[in-house]
Amino acid sequence: MNPPTSASGLDTEQLEIWAAVATLLERLPAALDAQLQRDSDLTHFEHGLLFALGAAPDRALRMSQLAGYANCTLSRLSRAVTRLEKKGLVRRAVDELDGRVSKAVLTDDGEEMLWQATPAHHALVKRLVFDPLTEAQTRKLGAISREINTAIDPAEVWKAPTERGGVG
Repeated sequence: MNPPTSASGLDTEQLEIWAAVATLLERLPAALDAQLQRDSDLTHFEHGLLFALGAAPDRALRMSQLAGYANCTLSRLSRAVTRLEKKGLVRRAVDELDGRVSKAVLTDDGEEMLWQATPAHHALVKRLVFDPLTEAQTRKLGAISREINTAIDPAEVWKAPTERGGVG
């Protein structure tokens, strides 16, 4: 029995495209996680946190700002930061401007881990995401991704720094 198409509100072509996107949304994170865990004992989520902290001024961000960048709850972020603290990669600090606010700070060991983990991770991203596409398709992928992100939530998202000694 074939699943309904018109009843779902998607025509056949849209359903095929959605199936491809949904499959990508499942496979890509799993592939990124597997490589990072194998090579660096980090999840993709944890690497993203280290990357954001490495690109931040003084390698520190307020927990609420980091949660916004990571699109996660403060509870999920707190658990991840706790794991990273246990590995000596991140530490918590009180915000000097507002003592009621906690910050996550990338440690020297965390920065070293970031420098070690990022090249292989970026190589995998390049191989899986960019190498199969032409330059025009890559630009379209960026534009399409930004449009979908805005449709989901118009709030500003984390942007890669333009210069940061090769990390960003």
